[in-house]
Amino acid sequence: MQFITAFIVGGLFCAVGQILIDFTRLTPARILTGYVVAGVILGGLGIYRPLADFAGAGASVPLTGFGNLIAEGVRKAVDSDGVIGILSGGMTAGAAGITAALILGLIASLFSRSSARS
Repeated sequence: MQFITAFIVGGLFCAVGQILIDFTRLTPARILTGYVVAGVILGGLGIYRPLADFAGAGASVPLTGFGNLIAEGVRKAVDSDGVIGILSGGMTAGAAGITAALILGLIASLFSRSSARS
């Protein structure tokens, strides 16, 4: 049942993104940024955590989940470090994922070759 729930919720996120692409003048980059910002706002308001608990990877893997991760990191850092946590919390919370993306991107670049496309 977890897989079905994750599939449905993740699919709804994708469907909303596709509707925004098809029926608005928003670029994909703006939609992706909007998803991250929506995750931060919903996470900051405490709304996103129950959705992530319900949907699992269907809500934690998309970009809204990254925004929620940033919001939770800032909240924890502010509780422990005070005002300076506003600046450090988001990067601390997302450091493992960002590092993995950079390292895997570097490894992929070692095994591929760029070429001009016409």
